[in-house]
Amino acid sequence: MTETVCTMPQLNKPAPDFNAPTTHGPKTLADYRGKWLVLFSHPADFTPVCTTEFIAFAKAADQFGELNTELLGLSIDSHYAHIAWTRNIEENFGVHVPFPIIADLSMDVANAYGMVQPGASDTSAVRATFIIDPEGILRAMVYYPMTNGRSVDEFLRLVKALQTSDANRVATPENWQPGDKVIVPPPATAQEAETRKSEGYDYVDWYFSKKDLAV
Repeated sequence: MTETVCTMPQLNKPAPDFNAPTTHGPKTLADYRGKWLVLFSHPADFTPVCTTEFIAFAKAADQFGELNTELLGLSIDSHYAHIAWTRNIEENFGVHVPFPIIADLSMDVANAYGMVQPGASDTSAVRATFIIDPEGILRAMVYYPMTNGRSVDEFLRLVKALQTSDANRVATPENWQPGDKVIVPPPATAQEAETRKSEGYDYVDWYFSKKDLAV
């Protein structure tokens, strides 16, 4: 019996390329150049947990758009199933799904991104989420089990945090929200560690200092 091999993409490396059919026509990774992309997979259409996630992503689409961020779904279903399901969501829940969904019957995209986890299923994608920056670099990836839905608010927060870190060369603490203090990178030399306390930051120790971002 041949064992399914799960390949995994790597953070801070180019995201795996794709050219795939979607509910909005063919899409490639290059189509999203210059924008942030949240690419997320779900196990199957017409399933309850996935339906709650798609409703949440759809309701948050405008907020992602304000962050120059596009949404792109995926499952190992046909685009006909995707179309029928999104129409069903709008009919039953009054929510329009404005973003495309990849029809990955070949499993090419799912395998390239490690969305198929043999410990969970050999034929369905788990709840994997990938954040790709405007240069096509994979910046974050999060995997959830099939039984538990994602927090869409967390992915909004994470995109904001990544953009803040890039723009200001800082890190962000646990559950950072816009307006909170950010973490100053630790000193790289003994001399810098010695002077850190006098540099005007919210200082706790030489390796732990915060500051407010200029408005």
